[in-house]
Amino acid sequence: MDAVILFPAIDLKEGLAVRLEQGDMARATVFHRDPAQQAQAFEIQGFKHLHVVDLDGAFAGKPMNGAAVERILKTVSMCVQLGGGIRDMATVEAWLEKGVNRVIIGTAAVRNPALVKEAAKKFPGGIAVGLDARDGKVAVEGWAETSELSALDIARRFEDAGVAAIIYTDVTRDGMLTGLNLDATIALAEAVSIPVIASGGFASLDDVKALLAPRAKKLAGAIAGRALYDGRLDAAEALKLIRAARTN
Repeated sequence: MDAVILFPAIDLKEGLAVRLEQGDMARATVFHRDPAQQAQAFEIQGFKHLHVVDLDGAFAGKPMNGAAVERILKTVSMCVQLGGGIRDMATVEAWLEKGVNRVIIGTAAVRNPALVKEAAKKFPGGIAVGLDARDGKVAVEGWAETSELSALDIARRFEDAGVAAIIYTDVTRDGMLTGLNLDATIALAEAVSIPVIASGGFASLDDVKALLAPRAKKLAGAIAGRALYDGRLDAAEALKLIRAARTN
């Protein structure tokens, strides 16, 4: 089987590594004052990939935690995917030049699909689409607004565009430790040919096992945040399970 990738998440707010509950900036817990040190800790634990979100950028519509992201890039050699406030080609190019492996376009994928298509053509493998859904409808502007479009409506727009991945987040579960919404994520993965990564609610080793189950075989990976920070998810055990599945 193809390797399932587990991405530890670093969400940036005012230069700090935080986790939100259900995307609410007023419900932020600070987990590390130095995001680069947190990234290094994940690398030491054995993670090869990292998911970073500029939360302030998602609301502002432009990068707001650039210094913190650049420190992370200088500190670790992990594959870094970055989202939050990436709304134009200049920002896409700037981050890829600075060493981000993949940029995630969210709000602009809803408002300006031509940007995604142009960027995916120009940077093969370097563009992901972030679809953050609340009750099946895609939320934009840092989850502050909900559009009328479903995740599948938007995903289908990019079916032949060369997008490297879709990151599907269930906003209602995010940071709540209630388990991944695998039913919705698998349904999306089975409806499009683009690899889909699950996000929102990752809680424990049970989620890792569910990811490795036959019904989830189309999923490319998942993002874990709060469960790693508060110790509910043992990184070593999770990575061991994934490695074992890879060799079967």
